[in-house]
Amino acid sequence: MTAQHLMLLAMVAPVLGALGVSLAQRSPNLRETLSFVAAGIALVCVLLLVPEVYAGGRPEIVLFEILPGVALAFRLEPLGMLFALVAAVLWPVSTLYSIGYMRGNDESHQTRFFACFALAIACTLGIAFSANLLTLFLFYEVLTLITYPLVTHHQDEEARKAGRVYLGFLLGSSLSLMLIAIIATWMMAGTVEFTPGGVLGADISNAAIGGLLALFIFGIGKAAVMPFHRWLPAAMVAPTPVSALLHAVAVVKAGVFSVVKVVIYIFGVERIAGLSSVDWLPFVTGFTIIAASVVALRSDNLKRRLAYSTISQLSYVVLAAALLTPLSIIGAALHIVSHAVGKITLFFAAGAIYTAAHKTKVSELDGIAKRMPWTMAAFTVGALSLIGIPPAAGFYSKWYIVLGAAEGGHWTALAVLGASTLLNAAYFLPIIYVAYFCAPADDGHGREHGEAPWPMVAAMVITATGVLALFFGMEFPLALARQLVSL
Repeated sequence: MTAQHLMLLAMVAPVLGALGVSLAQRSPNLRETLSFVAAGIALVCVLLLVPEVYAGGRPEIVLFEILPGVALAFRLEPLGMLFALVAAVLWPVSTLYSIGYMRGNDESHQTRFFACFALAIACTLGIAFSANLLTLFLFYEVLTLITYPLVTHHQDEEARKAGRVYLGFLLGSSLSLMLIAIIATWMMAGTVEFTPGGVLGADISNAAIGGLLALFIFGIGKAAVMPFHRWLPAAMVAPTPVSALLHAVAVVKAGVFSVVKVVIYIFGVERIAGLSSVDWLPFVTGFTIIAASVVALRSDNLKRRLAYSTISQLSYVVLAAALLTPLSIIGAALHIVSHAVGKITLFFAAGAIYTAAHKTKVSELDGIAKRMPWTMAAFTVGALSLIGIPPAAGFYSKWYIVLGAAEGGHWTALAVLGASTLLNAAYFLPIIYVAYFCAPADDGHGREHGEAPWPMVAAMVITATGVLALFFGMEFPLALARQLVSL
Protein backbone atom coordinates (compact mmCIF):
# COMPACT_ATOMS: atom_id res chain seq x y z
CA MET A 1 0.00 0.00 0.00
CA THR A 2 1.45 3.37 -1.02
CA ALA A 3 1.80 6.34 1.30
CA GLN A 4 -1.00 8.07 -0.59
CA HIS A 5 -3.34 5.15 0.04
CA LEU A 6 -2.38 5.15 3.72
CA MET A 7 -3.20 8.86 4.02
CA LEU A 8 -6.61 8.37 2.42
CA LEU A 9 -7.41 5.30 4.53
CA ALA A 10 -6.38 7.12 7.72
CA MET A 11 -8.97 9.82 6.96
CA VAL A 12 -11.66 7.48 5.64
CA ALA A 13 -11.47 4.95 8.51
CA PRO A 14 -12.96 7.35 11.10
CA VAL A 15 -15.78 8.26 8.70
CA LEU A 16 -16.61 4.60 8.13
CA GLY A 17 -16.28 4.06 11.88
CA ALA A 18 -18.82 6.82 12.53
CA LEU A 19 -21.22 5.20 10.05
CA GLY A 20 -20.79 1.81 11.71
CA VAL A 21 -21.31 3.30 15.16
CA SER A 22 -24.54 4.94 14.00
CA LEU A 23 -25.86 1.67 12.56
CA ALA A 24 -24.94 -0.24 15.74
CA GLN A 25 -26.76 2.08 18.14
CA ARG A 26 -28.87 -0.78 19.56
CA SER A 27 -25.78 -2.81 20.42
CA PRO A 28 -23.42 -0.84 22.69
CA ASN A 29 -20.71 -3.51 22.68
CA LEU A 30 -20.64 -3.66 18.88
CA ARG A 31 -20.75 0.14 18.68
CA GLU A 32 -17.71 0.49 20.89
CA THR A 33 -15.88 -2.36 19.15
CA LEU A 34 -16.34 -0.55 15.85
CA SER A 35 -14.92 2.60 17.44
CA PHE A 36 -11.81 0.68 18.44
CA VAL A 37 -11.49 -0.94 15.01
CA ALA A 38 -11.67 2.44 13.23
CA ALA A 39 -9.19 3.95 15.69
CA GLY A 40 -6.84 1.00 15.22
CA ILE A 41 -6.92 1.27 11.42
CA ALA A 42 -6.23 5.00 11.52
CA LEU A 43 -3.39 4.49 14.00
CA VAL A 44 -1.73 1.76 11.93
CA CYS A 45 -1.97 3.91 8.79
CA VAL A 46 -0.39 6.91 10.50
CA LEU A 47 2.38 4.80 12.02
CA LEU A 48 3.17 3.27 8.62
CA LEU A 49 3.60 6.78 7.22
CA VAL A 50 6.28 7.69 9.75
CA PRO A 51 9.34 6.06 8.08
CA GLU A 52 8.83 7.87 4.76
CA VAL A 53 8.38 11.31 6.35
CA TYR A 54 11.22 10.66 8.80
CA ALA A 55 13.47 9.87 5.82
CA GLY A 56 12.55 13.13 4.11
CA GLY A 57 9.64 12.00 1.92
CA ARG A 58 6.61 14.24 1.40
CA PRO A 59 3.75 12.04 0.12
CA GLU A 60 1.10 14.05 -1.70
CA ILE A 61 -2.45 13.54 -3.00
CA VAL A 62 -4.39 15.87 -5.27
CA LEU A 63 -8.09 14.94 -5.34
CA PHE A 64 -9.77 17.63 -7.43
CA GLU A 65 -9.63 21.34 -8.19
CA ILE A 66 -11.79 23.53 -5.94
CA LEU A 67 -10.92 26.85 -7.60
CA PRO A 68 -8.69 27.55 -10.58
CA GLY A 69 -5.19 26.67 -9.45
CA VAL A 70 -6.32 25.56 -5.97
CA ALA A 71 -7.06 21.87 -5.34
CA LEU A 72 -8.31 19.78 -2.47
CA ALA A 73 -4.89 18.35 -1.81
CA PHE A 74 -2.94 16.67 0.95
CA ARG A 75 0.79 16.63 1.63
CA LEU A 76 2.43 15.16 4.69
CA GLU A 77 5.40 17.00 6.17
CA PRO A 78 7.06 16.78 9.63
CA LEU A 79 4.72 19.12 11.53
CA GLY A 80 1.67 17.39 10.08
CA MET A 81 3.22 14.03 10.92
CA LEU A 82 3.58 15.03 14.58
CA PHE A 83 0.00 16.33 14.72
CA ALA A 84 -1.37 13.22 13.01
CA LEU A 85 0.49 11.03 15.50
CA VAL A 86 -1.02 12.96 18.42
CA ALA A 87 -4.54 12.45 17.07
CA ALA A 88 -4.09 8.84 15.99
CA VAL A 89 -2.35 7.67 19.18
CA LEU A 90 -4.71 9.42 21.59
CA TRP A 91 -7.96 8.43 19.81
CA PRO A 92 -8.05 4.77 20.94
CA VAL A 93 -7.00 5.79 24.46
CA SER A 94 -9.78 8.40 24.52
CA THR A 95 -12.24 5.78 23.30
CA LEU A 96 -11.29 3.45 26.15
CA TYR A 97 -11.73 6.28 28.64
CA SER A 98 -15.01 7.39 27.09
CA ILE A 99 -16.53 3.94 27.46
CA GLY A 100 -15.87 4.00 31.20
CA TYR A 101 -17.06 7.59 31.58
CA MET A 102 -20.21 7.39 29.47
CA ARG A 103 -21.34 4.13 31.07
CA GLY A 104 -20.20 5.11 34.55
CA ASN A 105 -22.26 8.30 34.43
CA ASP A 106 -25.14 6.73 32.49
CA GLU A 107 -24.86 9.42 29.83
CA SER A 108 -27.52 9.68 27.14
CA HIS A 109 -26.91 9.92 23.36
CA GLN A 110 -23.82 7.71 23.51
CA THR A 111 -24.13 6.67 19.87
CA ARG A 112 -24.11 10.29 18.71
CA PHE A 113 -21.15 10.94 20.97
CA PHE A 114 -18.96 8.16 19.53
CA ALA A 115 -19.99 8.98 15.94
CA CYS A 116 -19.15 12.68 16.28
CA PHE A 117 -15.92 11.82 18.08
CA ALA A 118 -14.82 9.69 15.12
CA LEU A 119 -15.75 12.37 12.59
CA ALA A 120 -13.78 14.92 14.61
CA ILE A 121 -10.69 12.74 14.29
CA ALA A 122 -11.24 12.47 10.52
CA CYS A 123 -11.32 16.28 10.30
CA THR A 124 -8.23 16.53 12.49
CA LEU A 125 -6.27 14.23 10.19
CA GLY A 126 -7.50 16.24 7.21
CA ILE A 127 -6.04 19.37 8.82
CA ALA A 128 -2.77 17.57 9.59
CA PHE A 129 -2.43 16.38 5.99
CA SER A 130 -3.54 19.63 4.29
CA ALA A 131 -1.34 20.82 1.42
CA ASN A 132 -2.74 24.33 1.16
CA LEU A 133 -4.70 26.94 3.08
CA LEU A 134 -8.02 26.19 1.43
CA THR A 135 -7.90 22.47 2.28
CA LEU A 136 -6.96 23.35 5.84
CA PHE A 137 -9.78 25.89 6.05
CA LEU A 138 -12.43 23.43 4.86
CA PHE A 139 -11.50 20.77 7.40
CA TYR A 140 -11.05 23.44 10.08
CA GLU A 141 -14.65 24.62 9.57
CA VAL A 142 -16.12 21.12 9.46
CA LEU A 143 -14.29 20.31 12.71
CA THR A 144 -16.08 23.22 14.38
CA LEU A 145 -19.47 22.03 13.14
CA ILE A 146 -18.94 18.36 13.97
CA THR A 147 -17.83 19.12 17.54
CA TYR A 148 -20.85 21.35 18.22
CA PRO A 149 -23.10 18.33 19.09
CA LEU A 150 -20.39 17.20 21.52
CA VAL A 151 -20.24 20.57 23.25
CA THR A 152 -24.06 20.67 23.54
CA HIS A 153 -24.27 16.98 24.48
CA HIS A 154 -26.49 17.47 27.54
CA GLN A 155 -29.05 19.47 25.53
CA ASP A 156 -30.00 21.72 28.46
CA GLU A 157 -30.08 25.51 28.46
CA GLU A 158 -26.52 25.80 29.80
CA ALA A 159 -25.24 23.52 27.03
CA ARG A 160 -27.16 25.38 24.33
CA LYS A 161 -25.81 28.70 25.57
CA ALA A 162 -22.28 27.33 25.56
CA GLY A 163 -22.86 26.01 22.05
CA ARG A 164 -23.85 29.46 20.84
CA VAL A 165 -20.66 30.92 22.30
CA TYR A 166 -18.65 28.08 20.76
CA LEU A 167 -20.03 28.59 17.26
CA GLY A 168 -20.08 32.36 17.56
CA PHE A 169 -16.41 32.68 18.40
CA LEU A 170 -15.04 29.93 16.16
CA LEU A 171 -17.16 30.49 13.06
CA GLY A 172 -17.15 34.25 13.55
CA SER A 173 -13.37 34.50 13.74
CA SER A 174 -12.66 32.09 10.89
CA LEU A 175 -15.22 33.51 8.45
CA SER A 176 -14.55 37.18 9.18
CA LEU A 177 -10.77 37.06 9.63
CA MET A 178 -9.15 33.76 8.61
CA LEU A 179 -10.98 33.54 5.29
CA ILE A 180 -10.04 37.14 4.50
CA ALA A 181 -6.42 36.28 5.33
CA ILE A 182 -6.50 33.35 2.90
CA ILE A 183 -7.97 35.52 0.14
CA ALA A 184 -5.39 38.23 0.86
CA THR A 185 -2.60 35.66 0.67
CA TRP A 186 -3.86 34.52 -2.72
CA MET A 187 -4.00 38.11 -3.97
CA MET A 188 -0.53 39.01 -2.67
CA ALA A 189 1.34 35.79 -3.41
CA GLY A 190 -0.70 34.16 -6.18
CA THR A 191 -0.78 30.89 -4.27
CA VAL A 192 -2.06 29.37 -1.02
CA GLU A 193 0.19 26.30 -1.14
CA PHE A 194 2.18 25.46 1.99
CA THR A 195 5.73 26.05 0.75
CA PRO A 196 9.01 25.69 2.67
CA GLY A 197 10.38 29.18 3.21
CA GLY A 198 6.99 30.82 2.72
CA VAL A 199 5.21 32.30 -0.29
CA LEU A 200 5.40 36.05 0.42
CA GLY A 201 7.66 37.87 -2.02
CA ALA A 202 10.08 40.69 -1.30
CA ASP A 203 7.71 43.16 -2.93
CA ILE A 204 5.13 42.83 -0.16
CA SER A 205 5.39 45.67 2.36
CA ASN A 206 6.16 45.14 6.02
CA ALA A 207 2.85 46.72 7.01
CA ALA A 208 0.95 44.31 4.76
CA ILE A 209 2.76 41.37 6.34
CA GLY A 210 1.92 42.62 9.83
CA GLY A 211 -1.74 43.05 8.94
CA LEU A 212 -1.91 39.63 7.31
CA LEU A 213 -0.35 38.02 10.36
CA ALA A 214 -2.94 39.67 12.61
CA LEU A 215 -5.77 38.32 10.43
CA PHE A 216 -4.37 34.80 10.72
CA ILE A 217 -3.58 34.89 14.45
CA PHE A 218 -6.99 36.18 15.51
CA GLY A 219 -8.83 34.40 12.70
CA ILE A 220 -7.56 31.03 13.91
CA GLY A 221 -9.82 31.22 16.95
CA LYS A 222 -9.10 27.65 17.98
CA ALA A 223 -5.67 28.84 19.14
CA ALA A 224 -7.57 30.82 21.82
CA VAL A 225 -5.33 33.91 21.80
CA MET A 226 -7.07 36.56 23.87
CA PRO A 227 -9.62 38.04 23.31
CA PHE A 228 -10.78 35.10 21.12
CA HIS A 229 -10.67 32.60 23.98
CA ARG A 230 -14.09 32.63 25.67
CA TRP A 231 -15.41 29.68 23.67
CA LEU A 232 -12.98 27.35 25.42
CA PRO A 233 -14.08 27.72 29.07
CA ALA A 234 -17.70 27.91 27.87
CA ALA A 235 -17.32 24.49 26.26
CA MET A 236 -16.51 22.91 29.64
CA VAL A 237 -20.22 22.14 30.10
CA ALA A 238 -19.62 19.10 27.88
CA PRO A 239 -18.77 15.64 29.29
CA THR A 240 -15.12 15.28 30.29
CA PRO A 241 -14.16 13.06 27.32
CA VAL A 242 -15.29 15.94 25.09
CA SER A 243 -13.13 18.33 27.10
CA ALA A 244 -10.20 15.98 26.57
CA LEU A 245 -10.94 15.91 22.82
CA LEU A 246 -11.20 19.71 22.67
CA HIS A 247 -8.06 20.39 24.73
CA ALA A 248 -5.67 17.62 23.76
CA VAL A 249 -6.53 15.72 20.61
CA ALA A 250 -8.38 17.86 18.11
CA VAL A 251 -9.76 21.36 18.40
CA VAL A 252 -7.18 23.50 20.21
CA LYS A 253 -4.35 21.51 18.68
CA ALA A 254 -5.82 22.22 15.25
CA GLY A 255 -5.62 25.90 16.19
CA VAL A 256 -1.99 26.09 17.26
CA PHE A 257 -0.95 23.63 14.54
CA SER A 258 -2.52 25.95 11.96
CA VAL A 259 -0.71 28.96 13.42
CA VAL A 260 2.68 27.25 13.35
CA LYS A 261 2.10 25.88 9.86
CA VAL A 262 1.11 29.31 8.54
CA VAL A 263 4.18 30.94 10.12
CA ILE A 264 6.55 28.35 8.63
CA TYR A 265 5.00 27.67 5.23
CA ILE A 266 3.12 30.88 4.34
CA PHE A 267 5.14 33.67 5.95
CA GLY A 268 8.51 31.91 6.21
CA VAL A 269 10.57 32.23 9.38
CA GLU A 270 13.58 33.81 7.68
CA ARG A 271 11.38 36.08 5.55
CA ILE A 272 9.71 37.86 8.47
CA ALA A 273 12.32 37.54 11.22
CA GLY A 274 13.34 41.01 12.33
CA LEU A 275 10.39 42.84 10.77
CA SER A 276 9.02 45.51 13.10
CA SER A 277 5.50 44.87 11.82
CA VAL A 278 5.37 41.46 13.54
CA ASP A 279 6.95 42.51 16.85
CA TRP A 280 3.52 42.83 18.50
CA LEU A 281 2.77 39.10 18.53
CA PRO A 282 5.08 38.03 21.41
CA PHE A 283 3.46 40.69 23.61
CA VAL A 284 -0.09 39.58 22.76
CA THR A 285 0.74 35.94 23.45
CA GLY A 286 2.70 36.85 26.56
CA PHE A 287 -0.33 38.69 27.92
CA THR A 288 -2.53 35.65 27.16
CA ILE A 289 -0.09 33.33 28.95
CA ILE A 290 0.00 35.41 32.13
CA ALA A 291 -3.65 36.51 32.21
CA ALA A 292 -4.99 32.98 31.64
CA SER A 293 -2.66 31.64 34.32
CA VAL A 294 -3.95 34.18 36.83
CA VAL A 295 -7.57 33.22 36.06
CA ALA A 296 -6.64 29.55 36.44
CA LEU A 297 -5.04 30.28 39.81
CA ARG A 298 -8.26 31.91 41.06
CA SER A 299 -10.61 29.22 39.75
CA ASP A 300 -11.98 26.70 42.25
CA ASN A 301 -13.78 24.62 39.62
CA LEU A 302 -11.26 22.00 38.50
CA LYS A 303 -12.29 21.87 34.83
CA ARG A 304 -12.33 25.67 34.62
CA ARG A 305 -8.80 25.75 36.07
CA LEU A 306 -7.69 23.23 33.47
CA ALA A 307 -9.45 25.21 30.71
CA TYR A 308 -7.59 28.43 31.49
CA SER A 309 -4.40 26.44 31.86
CA THR A 310 -4.99 25.26 28.29
CA ILE A 311 -5.43 28.83 27.05
CA SER A 312 -2.11 29.73 28.65
CA GLN A 313 -0.29 26.65 27.33
CA LEU A 314 -1.60 27.17 23.80
CA SER A 315 -0.05 30.61 23.76
CA TYR A 316 3.28 28.99 24.62
CA VAL A 317 3.10 27.43 21.14
CA VAL A 318 2.06 30.68 19.46
CA LEU A 319 4.74 32.62 21.39
CA ALA A 320 7.37 30.09 20.32
CA ALA A 321 6.33 30.49 16.68
CA ALA A 322 6.34 34.28 17.08
CA LEU A 323 9.94 34.32 18.33
CA LEU A 324 11.00 33.24 14.82
CA THR A 325 14.17 31.42 15.80
CA PRO A 326 15.02 27.83 14.82
CA LEU A 327 15.06 26.61 18.41
CA SER A 328 11.75 28.24 19.25
CA ILE A 329 10.09 26.65 16.19
CA ILE A 330 11.33 23.27 17.42
CA GLY A 331 9.92 24.11 20.85
CA ALA A 332 6.54 25.01 19.32
CA ALA A 333 6.31 21.66 17.53
CA LEU A 334 7.38 19.71 20.62
CA HIS A 335 4.92 21.57 22.85
CA ILE A 336 2.02 20.54 20.63
CA VAL A 337 2.94 16.93 21.46
CA SER A 338 3.89 17.27 25.13
CA HIS A 339 0.90 19.44 26.02
CA ALA A 340 -1.48 17.02 24.30
CA VAL A 341 -0.36 14.04 26.36
CA GLY A 342 -0.07 15.96 29.63
CA LYS A 343 -3.37 17.82 29.35
CA ILE A 344 -5.40 14.77 28.31
CA THR A 345 -4.06 13.04 31.43
CA LEU A 346 -5.27 15.92 33.60
CA PHE A 347 -8.74 15.92 32.07
CA PHE A 348 -8.96 12.16 32.38
CA ALA A 349 -8.18 12.56 36.08
CA ALA A 350 -10.78 15.32 36.51
CA GLY A 351 -13.42 13.13 34.89
CA ALA A 352 -12.46 10.18 37.06
CA ILE A 353 -12.81 12.30 40.21
CA TYR A 354 -16.25 13.45 39.08
CA THR A 355 -17.36 9.91 38.22
CA ALA A 356 -16.13 8.25 41.41
CA ALA A 357 -16.47 11.04 43.99
CA HIS A 358 -18.88 13.52 42.34
CA LYS A 359 -16.45 16.33 43.12
CA THR A 360 -15.82 19.23 40.75
CA LYS A 361 -14.01 21.79 42.93
CA VAL A 362 -10.38 22.05 43.95
CA SER A 363 -11.49 22.90 47.48
CA GLU A 364 -13.15 19.47 47.75
CA LEU A 365 -10.06 17.38 46.98
CA ASP A 366 -8.51 17.11 50.45
CA GLY A 367 -7.11 13.62 50.93
CA ILE A 368 -8.60 12.24 47.74
CA ALA A 369 -5.34 10.48 46.84
CA LYS A 370 -5.98 8.03 49.67
CA ARG A 371 -9.12 6.84 47.90
CA MET A 372 -7.99 7.39 44.31
CA PRO A 373 -4.22 6.76 44.27
CA TRP A 374 -3.97 5.86 40.58
CA THR A 375 -5.95 8.91 39.53
CA MET A 376 -3.89 11.34 41.56
CA ALA A 377 -0.62 9.71 40.48
CA ALA A 378 -1.64 10.31 36.88
CA PHE A 379 -2.74 13.86 37.71
CA THR A 380 0.63 14.53 39.34
CA VAL A 381 2.54 13.34 36.28
CA GLY A 382 0.40 15.49 33.96
CA ALA A 383 0.77 18.54 36.19
CA LEU A 384 4.55 18.19 36.43
CA SER A 385 4.70 18.05 32.64
CA LEU A 386 2.78 21.30 32.20
CA ILE A 387 4.91 23.01 34.84
CA GLY A 388 7.98 21.76 32.97
CA ILE A 389 9.59 19.60 35.64
CA PRO A 390 11.59 16.53 34.56
CA PRO A 391 11.20 13.64 34.04
CA ALA A 392 8.02 14.75 32.27
CA ALA A 393 7.76 15.55 28.55
CA GLY A 394 6.85 19.21 29.04
CA PHE A 395 10.37 19.94 30.25
CA TYR A 396 11.85 19.45 26.79
CA SER A 397 9.38 21.61 24.88
CA LYS A 398 9.60 24.45 27.39
CA TRP A 399 13.38 24.19 27.41
CA TYR A 400 13.55 24.63 23.64
CA ILE A 401 11.22 27.62 23.81
CA VAL A 402 13.46 29.18 26.47
CA LEU A 403 16.55 28.48 24.33
CA GLY A 404 14.80 30.03 21.34
CA ALA A 405 13.93 33.16 23.31
CA ALA A 406 17.53 33.47 24.50
CA GLU A 407 18.84 32.82 21.00
CA GLY A 408 16.84 35.75 19.65
CA GLY A 409 17.45 38.05 22.61
CA HIS A 410 13.76 38.13 23.51
CA TRP A 411 14.18 39.00 27.18
CA THR A 412 10.54 39.93 27.71
CA ALA A 413 9.54 36.48 26.47
CA LEU A 414 12.00 34.91 28.91
CA ALA A 415 10.44 36.88 31.74
CA VAL A 416 6.96 35.72 30.67
CA LEU A 417 8.11 32.10 30.55
CA GLY A 418 9.64 32.35 34.00
CA ALA A 419 6.59 34.03 35.56
CA SER A 420 4.17 31.62 33.92
CA THR A 421 6.13 28.62 35.15
CA LEU A 422 5.76 29.92 38.70
CA LEU A 423 2.03 30.43 38.09
CA ASN A 424 1.74 26.90 36.67
CA ALA A 425 3.26 25.60 39.88
CA ALA A 426 1.00 27.83 41.96
CA TYR A 427 -2.23 26.43 40.51
CA PHE A 428 -1.16 22.78 40.20
CA LEU A 429 1.03 21.99 43.23
CA PRO A 430 -1.58 22.94 45.89
CA ILE A 431 -3.97 20.40 44.34
CA ILE A 432 -1.33 17.71 44.64
CA TYR A 433 -0.48 18.78 48.19
CA VAL A 434 -4.02 18.69 49.57
CA ALA A 435 -4.77 15.43 47.76
CA TYR A 436 -1.84 13.64 49.40
CA PHE A 437 -1.20 15.41 52.68
CA CYS A 438 -4.58 16.62 53.97
CA ALA A 439 -7.16 14.52 55.75
CA PRO A 440 -10.04 13.34 53.53
CA ALA A 441 -12.92 15.78 53.54
CA ASP A 442 -16.28 14.73 54.96
CA ASP A 443 -18.91 15.40 52.30
CA GLY A 444 -21.71 15.12 54.87
CA HIS A 445 -23.20 12.02 53.30
CA GLY A 446 -20.76 9.41 54.53
CA ARG A 447 -20.06 8.47 50.90
CA GLU A 448 -17.26 6.00 50.39
CA HIS A 449 -15.68 5.65 46.99
CA GLY A 450 -12.65 4.22 45.31
CA GLU A 451 -11.32 4.60 41.79
CA ALA A 452 -13.42 5.28 38.72
CA PRO A 453 -14.33 2.38 36.38
CA TRP A 454 -11.28 0.46 35.18
CA PRO A 455 -11.34 1.73 31.54
CA MET A 456 -10.90 5.26 32.84
CA VAL A 457 -8.06 4.27 35.16
CA ALA A 458 -6.37 2.26 32.40
CA ALA A 459 -6.54 5.21 30.00
CA MET A 460 -5.02 7.53 32.61
CA VAL A 461 -2.18 5.10 33.30
CA ILE A 462 -1.47 4.85 29.56
CA THR A 463 -1.30 8.61 29.01
CA ALA A 464 0.66 9.27 32.22
CA THR A 465 3.14 6.60 31.14
CA GLY A 466 3.29 8.33 27.77
CA VAL A 467 4.24 11.61 29.45
CA LEU A 468 7.21 9.91 31.09
CA ALA A 469 8.10 7.83 28.02
CA LEU A 470 8.23 10.96 25.87
CA PHE A 471 10.78 12.49 28.23
CA PHE A 472 13.11 9.53 27.74
CA GLY A 473 12.21 9.03 24.07
CA MET A 474 12.16 12.59 22.78
CA GLU A 475 14.69 11.83 20.04
CA PHE A 476 12.04 10.85 17.49
CA PRO A 477 9.72 13.89 17.78
CA LEU A 478 12.82 16.08 18.08
CA ALA A 479 14.19 14.68 14.82
CA LEU A 480 10.91 15.47 13.04
CA ALA A 481 10.79 18.97 14.56
CA ARG A 482 14.36 19.65 13.43
CA GLN A 483 13.27 19.03 9.82
CA LEU A 484 11.16 22.21 10.07
CA VAL A 485 14.22 24.45 10.38
CA SER A 486 17.78 24.63 9.10
CA LEU A 487 20.18 23.76 11.89
